[in-house]
Amino acid sequence: MKIMMFAHDGSLNRGCEAIVRSSTSLIKEKMTGAQVYLASGKPETDRIISKLDGIYDGSPRGIKRYSYDWFLSSFKVKLFKDESYALGKIHNNIVKHISNMDICLSIGGDNYCYGEQPGWYEINRRVKAQGKKLVLWGCSIGKEDMSERKLEDLKLFDLILARETLTYDMLKSKGLRNVELCADAAFTMEKEELELPSGWQEGNTVGLNFSPLVWKKNEKSQTAVRDLITHIINTTDMTIALTPHVIEGGNNDYEVLQKYYEEFQHTGRVILLPNHLNAIQYKGYIARMRFFIGARTHATIAAYSNYVPTMVLGYSVKSKGIAQDIFGEEKLVLGIEEISDGAKLQSKFDEMVKDEKAIRETLHQAIPRIQKMSYKAVEYLNRLV
Repeated sequence: MKIMMFAHDGSLNRGCEAIVRSSTSLIKEKMTGAQVYLASGKPETDRIISKLDGIYDGSPRGIKRYSYDWFLSSFKVKLFKDESYALGKIHNNIVKHISNMDICLSIGGDNYCYGEQPGWYEINRRVKAQGKKLVLWGCSIGKEDMSERKLEDLKLFDLILARETLTYDMLKSKGLRNVELCADAAFTMEKEELELPSGWQEGNTVGLNFSPLVWKKNEKSQTAVRDLITHIINTTDMTIALTPHVIEGGNNDYEVLQKYYEEFQHTGRVILLPNHLNAIQYKGYIARMRFFIGARTHATIAAYSNYVPTMVLGYSVKSKGIAQDIFGEEKLVLGIEEISDGAKLQSKFDEMVKDEKAIRETLHQAIPRIQKMSYKAVEYLNRLV
């Protein structure tokens, strides 16, 4: 059984790495003889994932101006409003591998949260035209993200695996009958524990992850997070470990966190984790934290899956849905419009500290169930083939 993962833009986003790494492990553990390949937008960043059977360059390619393909693409678009030929050429690095595969997994968990995706739609059509199985793997999609065009694309899939209940319920309400509920594969990902850095307090360190993606959507959140750091320093004796989780150009957590580090390093209570660790190494540090505050979903999954009480600086349905499935409520998840309120951040942090024992107990009860739901994804995949 040959499986190709696509819709992945490289592992400098450690959340994307976590999806590929953990999904590959789950599939190989539960599907005898499965071979797993990855088509990646940045294949050089994925060499760290050793269990893959092959990594292809899946990056898009431009069409050379005045070439035969350029003239034909222009003709089809202008006369017939038909982008399919152009999109097929642009995404040929993925399309050319479809014929050699049995199953194609679209793995970008939240790709469908960011407007129309005509390139992915075209790849999906070509997968089905060649008679291959098409699966949307561990997705989150908000009601506000849906469109008629997107719904028509989703109907093409042989199987859609929603990674939390909010997405599952929404897709079912749209009349889709190809949807099953699972949990994100990263809940099962292993961890690697490196030496603790100087200044780390064992059992008394709070992790903080913040991202450009969030502060660009709510610029006042930068000040609110700064005020939260001040609050933690003034009201507790904890060390704060600033924790990057995406380190790609133009979307680099480390650059944002470094500014906070420079501002607060004089306190002796703030440390900055390095920007070159892989997903399992970041998880190894997060697992040893007392609390975690995070904007990146897979950084928070690393915390949840190690029973670390977590406060989520949420910006999409995935954060809310994952918390809902763990706690039965959107516990300690702040929406994008809320995180400019420094007082609210401080209040939620204080609530997390006050409820530490109860939250840990809930996580110890819930996470084994969630991890079983991660394995359900492979059960549904097996059933499909």
